[in-house]
Amino acid sequence: MAKSTKPAAKKPAPKKGAAKPAPKAEAGKIAKTQIIDMVADKTTLNKKQAGDAVATVIDCIVDALRGGSSVGLPGLGTLSVTHTAERTGVKPGTSERITIPAGKKVRFKVATTLRGTL
Repeated sequence: MAKSTKPAAKKPAPKKGAAKPAPKAEAGKIAKTQIIDMVADKTTLNKKQAGDAVATVIDCIVDALRGGSSVGLPGLGTLSVTHTAERTGVKPGTSERITIPAGKKVRFKVATTLRGTL
């Protein structure tokens, strides 16, 4: 084979002051399917069984929170429901005063063992 007489294409040099592209984050958001894959890899369960187990755990946590209980996950933290009071806010764009009704929010308190390892 004959070599090409064309010079190799050069990448353009980055402009001064131009922002560098951010490196891909190693720790991004993990999807439910990825959790199922990890459970299946670390246990003797197949993917269907692991999916059922993960779905059951999530359902149990949601049911407990709906019932007003807090959920402690050892080594991870505690999920709990807190009540928010009615308050006054400002509608974006119009600066109109609005009343935000009372409601409930899910709070997460990180376990001290996890906080120490991060």
